[in-house]
Amino acid sequence: MTKNVVLGIGNILLSDEGVGVRVVEALAAAGGWPEDLELIDGGTCGMEMLDQLEGLDLLVVVDCVRGGRAPGTPVVLRGAAVPVFFRTKLSPHQIGLADVLASLELTGRAPGETVIVGIEPESLALGMELTPAVAARLPELVELTLAELARHGLRPGVPV
Repeated sequence: MTKNVVLGIGNILLSDEGVGVRVVEALAAAGGWPEDLELIDGGTCGMEMLDQLEGLDLLVVVDCVRGGRAPGTPVVLRGAAVPVFFRTKLSPHQIGLADVLASLELTGRAPGETVIVGIEPESLALGMELTPAVAARLPELVELTLAELARHGLRPGVPV
């Protein structure tokens, strides 16, 4: 059986930092996902995620991504761009996640494909709400995540 994960990471106490968690919440609310897809609120994940991410066919990571673009600008990274993402300080969580993925790679249990779906944050200041620039684009970020899943035949209400 294939195994796929959408991992929303971020700290919901730091405004736009929590955008990945908010996307996973929206996907979970939609419901009807096939059994081979797991939606994970990774919070501020670290090595404790090792077991949940081993041997995946697809890992979609949703997070804020600081790349110097206008706040609210979405980005999708796949293929050769993913290792570059982990070599460049673009996300507050990538060190923990990079360590997890490197450990999985060393043991031959890395995901078959990893995709980063992100958005440029406006603020990482203390606050439970997304900034207006990011909140306005949240539906688009959900759609980008859905598109990545659809590329692999994963849709709500579609049994595998």
